[in-house]
Amino acid sequence: MCGIVGYVGARPALPLLMEGLRRVEYRGYDSAGVAVADAGALGVCKRRGKVRELDAALPAAGLPGTTGVAHTRWATHGEPSDVNAHPHTDAAGRIGVVHNGIIENAAELKAALAADGVAFRSETDTEVLAHLIARRPENRLAEAVRAALRQVKGAYGLVVIDAARPEAIVAARNGGPVVIGVGDGEMFVASDGAALMGHAKTVAHLDDGEIAEVRADGFSVLTLEGTETAKAVQALEGETTGFDKGDFSHFMRKEIAEQPDAVRRTLMGRLDARFSTAHLGGIELAAREMLDIRRVKILGCGSAGYAGVLGAHLIETLARIPAHAEPASEFRYRNPVIEQDTLYIAVSQSGETFDTLAAIQEVKRKGGRVLGVVNTVGSTIARECGRGVYLHAGPEVAVVSTKTWTSTAVAFALLALQLGRVRDLSAAHGARLLAGLSALPDQIAGIVAREDELAPLTARLARSEHAYFIGRAAHFAVAMEGALKLKEISYLHAEAYAASELKHGPLALIAPETPTVVLLPDDDLLSKNLSTVAEVRTRHGPVLAITHPGVKAEGVEAAFAVPRSEPELAPILMNVPLQLLAYQVARGLGRDIDQPRNLAKSVTVE
Repeated sequence: MCGIVGYVGARPALPLLMEGLRRVEYRGYDSAGVAVADAGALGVCKRRGKVRELDAALPAAGLPGTTGVAHTRWATHGEPSDVNAHPHTDAAGRIGVVHNGIIENAAELKAALAADGVAFRSETDTEVLAHLIARRPENRLAEAVRAALRQVKGAYGLVVIDAARPEAIVAARNGGPVVIGVGDGEMFVASDGAALMGHAKTVAHLDDGEIAEVRADGFSVLTLEGTETAKAVQALEGETTGFDKGDFSHFMRKEIAEQPDAVRRTLMGRLDARFSTAHLGGIELAAREMLDIRRVKILGCGSAGYAGVLGAHLIETLARIPAHAEPASEFRYRNPVIEQDTLYIAVSQSGETFDTLAAIQEVKRKGGRVLGVVNTVGSTIARECGRGVYLHAGPEVAVVSTKTWTSTAVAFALLALQLGRVRDLSAAHGARLLAGLSALPDQIAGIVAREDELAPLTARLARSEHAYFIGRAAHFAVAMEGALKLKEISYLHAEAYAASELKHGPLALIAPETPTVVLLPDDDLLSKNLSTVAEVRTRHGPVLAITHPGVKAEGVEAAFAVPRSEPELAPILMNVPLQLLAYQVARGLGRDIDQPRNLAKSVTVE
């Protein structure tokens, strides 16, 4: 969610901190702030709103100093405001803290501090940390932070600065991602490697329960118990071009256009024409181990979860292994039964989703094996799983998922193909699917190029307050994702239903003012889907269709046809026009498309 940036070195800190904040804007936030140490005091500026508001509020002379921290906040404790924005300081203005996460015992700690004479200026849980650290007698900042955190319960990724000791900043992690960037005579700290691009060549990732003292010439790490820990550094992977909109009005639209190349990267080196199969080396499962799998359970949240629903359908269809997708946010709370012959797959585009990470840890604690499907190399979930599939979709800056959803669906198709070919899927069917996968990038590019043909559907949705999305079998996953996209960025109410469920209640909602978007592929369920269209039209409900060329559906108000593909892959193509549809509706309504209200890119708290 929130973004953290820290710097210690010889250069002026403020420009580097502001650049870092712009790099993490995509995570979603409602206020921003910065603190720089100079001459024994902290220069602090923070504002409700976007980084541009913070930039405009900075003093004309800037904030001098070569050590500083900065933050973009997504409100939890206390409404978005200048006062509640980070960094938070102690009463003397010497200690500055930026923090992602939630301090669960903040009320208890705050009451004790208030009883001891501390006056709080904000409504946040984070301010408690600044006062706790300031009251510690330890000479080293790292020791003061460690002692304070031993009183804290909850999740955090945080960075602390002390104006009296500007030679170092201190970072700590328990649930919230923290990355240390190694530069040339300077060091960086961030919640996201994106903030370090172009400055750090190598990085180290803190693990839960670790604290780092970061100086211009290096860093050291210890645990909350005081034990020193050796941390390996690795190359910082990624690209800076993804953070430039180029000629596009929004990052979301740019990332929709990038899907052909994203899918090519997901497929690269993974198609094995010789044996008509896919090869995902990162899953580290031998053929015999694949044969021993009796069940697949996919865990994810939001769009990742819906991609998992499609993935489960693909695995069950192609590999004939029982498969099911479940929200990771609910999985660990029901005391799940972990089976030794079940393969668990965790899906998270950011690789930092807290609920999914907690579900992984629950599976591992009970002896299960987990693969990760993630986009961000070196992310927490990737490291926690240890094996899995990287999407290689490239940076995704818009809060809502587009190209990573598509690449995730493609990754599941590859996994299903590999599992299927080890089991009962014939070489002929494998070759058919390889051809279909290879054709996807050009087919997606063709859909995107025909965006203008969606205008009739866009116009109908834009003047409605509600919409329904329906689909059958694998296309129900696409309906759920399409409804989510419309909700996320247009703020219109949208619901998805399995088409077969309309008679079991949702038909009561059909009305002339509420359109239904129907996924209408030309497959073996076409006749049933046409009957569903008739049911909606009989009740005077407008129907908008995403379909295949040549499909005739009586009473459809507007339709968009996607290219034909292999039936198993059709849902991937059906989703692309729904992305464009949501984008065009939101744009017409003047919404903040890349950073929709109340949402964050990476959900790192419950």
